Amino acid sequence: MKSQNELKVGSNEMELVDFRIFKKVGDTVYEGIYGVNVSKVREIIQIPKLTELPGAPEYIEGIFDLRGVVIPVVSLAKWMKITVPDAYKEKNRVIIAEFNGILIGFVVNEAKRIRRISWANIEPASFSSGQGALDKSKITGVTRIEGDSVLLILDFESIVQELGLYQPDTSTSVKIDKFSGKALILDDSLTARKIVKDSLEKMGLEVVEAGDGEAGLKKLEDLYEYHKDELADYLKIIISDVEMPKMDGFHFAARVKEDPRFAQIPIVFNSSISDHFSELRGEKAGGEGYLVKFDANIFYPEIAKILKSHIKK
Repeated sequence: MKSQNELKVGSNEMELVDFRIFKKVGDTVYEGIYGVNVSKVREIIQIPKLTELPGAPEYIEGIFDLRGVVIPVVSLAKWMKITVPDAYKEKNRVIIAEFNGILIGFVVNEAKRIRRISWANIEPASFSSGQGALDKSKITGVTRIEGDSVLLILDFESIVQELGLYQPDTSTSVKIDKFSGKALILDDSLTARKIVKDSLEKMGLEVVEAGDGEAGLKKLEDLYEYHKDELADYLKIIISDVEMPKMDGFHFAARVKEDPRFAQIPIVFNSSISDHFSELRGEKAGGEGYLVKFDANIFYPEIAKILKSHIKK
């Protein structure tokens, strides 16, 4: 799914699909306002004819065939343990999301519009939503929209991992090359950071961590204060997520590459967004690589190749 206007590289903006889920508590109906990155949305469709899966959890509505691809469909409301009044199901839609090369459908009560929002206006979730399984670890960030309403940006990847429909592949059969020096990793997900950190440490690298682009720039400044102009001899690589509150990975990379103190340090994007447009944005932002989370058999050789190339320069 593409918007009409492409985002400029380094703009620190994202586009998201604004969708709604309605919740009835007593005699009152509450409107939940949510969003998901447009880059993760393949398309939005009406409810298709579904084939039920015997023995599947209640929130798995069934499966259907989308142009030769069998796709599981998850009811977000049921997963959140929300009761939706029948009258609010008339506009039900299925958001077909793609990440890590996997397609999954999510039933929502209404798909409203596409919004363009600056990551600078998105704050990390510091609270639990109070809606069943939807704790703060499943929320990429929160932002305010018109009417002072709060929109929650959902981390579909984390949700799908919890549902058991996808798990990162951390096992590997490839040879792990060894290196020395430091690596900086940026990711707002503690789980994702741990996977990357463990992998880099197996390669012999000392890891410095940051939770978003702003924190990543601060870590670079701290490292420069310590190593001065020899920083690039010690900091061998930066691995950054794309979706992060305050400052996203593309904007972070653009800032790094325009600073002569840091420009020669290679940057690799490590994201669950698997569309070609995001890869192009990463390249334009100055990235030396773009990996889709997480396949160890691809991660180790690609990182090793970039590190070896950097050492030769």
